[in-house]
Amino acid sequence: MGLYFFTRLLKPNDKTGKWSSPQIMIWVLIALIPGIAIQSHYFGLGNIIQIIFAISLAVLFEGIFLFFRKKSLTPLLDGSAIVTAVLLAISIPTYAPWWVITIGVFFAIVVTKQLYGGLGHNIFNPAMVGYVVLLISFPVQMTQWINPNVFTTVQLSLVDSARVIFNIIDLSSFSMDGITQATPLDKFKESFKAGMMTIDILNLLEIKTFAGEGWQQVNLAFLAGGIFLIMLRVIRWQLPFYFIFGLIIISFAASSFAPDSMPPVLFHLFSGATMLGAFFILTDPVSASTTPKGQIIYALIIALLVWLIRTFGNYPDAIAFSVLFANLCVPLIDYVTKPRVYGH
Repeated sequence: MGLYFFTRLLKPNDKTGKWSSPQIMIWVLIALIPGIAIQSHYFGLGNIIQIIFAISLAVLFEGIFLFFRKKSLTPLLDGSAIVTAVLLAISIPTYAPWWVITIGVFFAIVVTKQLYGGLGHNIFNPAMVGYVVLLISFPVQMTQWINPNVFTTVQLSLVDSARVIFNIIDLSSFSMDGITQATPLDKFKESFKAGMMTIDILNLLEIKTFAGEGWQQVNLAFLAGGIFLIMLRVIRWQLPFYFIFGLIIISFAASSFAPDSMPPVLFHLFSGATMLGAFFILTDPVSASTTPKGQIIYALIIALLVWLIRTFGNYPDAIAFSVLFANLCVPLIDYVTKPRVYGH
């Protein structure tokens, strides 16, 4: 009986052939598993604790807010709060203290989603609002990523990871050298501003490190998950395709013009949160553009902003800022690109 129910749950509607909102959220969570697993391998099991804690907070915050608004608790079953919590949890450093994810989830669920009326009414991507609030408010905690080489000799258990995140024990108490490091995007930004940027700094010509150890593997895993969602028709291919296409064209043109100071295409595609953004952030059906031409403009705007902020801005990665800026433009984009009514 349980297997039959699960099979029906993951099968589109027989009449319309479309997925329901809870089904979409389930498939998105399944598609995120490869990326989460690779992230855990390279950056520690702390992200598992962050995910569990973030989901608990998201459900709690949304439930309390619905209760005080005297609304039905049915929206808790659509899974949107869980997906938002997972996306935010895997976007922050794996061993960021517990209060960081607490503040981020509060802004994502309560401020961005519920204060706008709940699912379908928010104009901004909730997870990205939570991330930007954290990055601006707590830059130190949000940039302390674990060096992937640390876990080749020492691996923290889930219990130890929880103790670190909840400030019971300090991460430095473990026998590790070089616990935190700048991300490849950080190194590029610092070198670029210092006028010392060369491709050799990041060993970008070596296939195994073309986008930074750990980061390129995580991006490849999210790419696989995104293709899986497209094959199931859970998401449409247009937004990821035009975003990736735009980023390829812009970064290729820049690196061709200044090969000694601009990273190549592969670096932009497989570092930072590029693939996570392409398949799991841009495709948010609520905050993204909905018209065919509008989706092209929306995706290309984000691609351009990602390259500009990564290259000239004060922050290393740019997915969150670019998506939120494009969210602001969606009403105008959809209005300008609205298809004509037949006969007019």
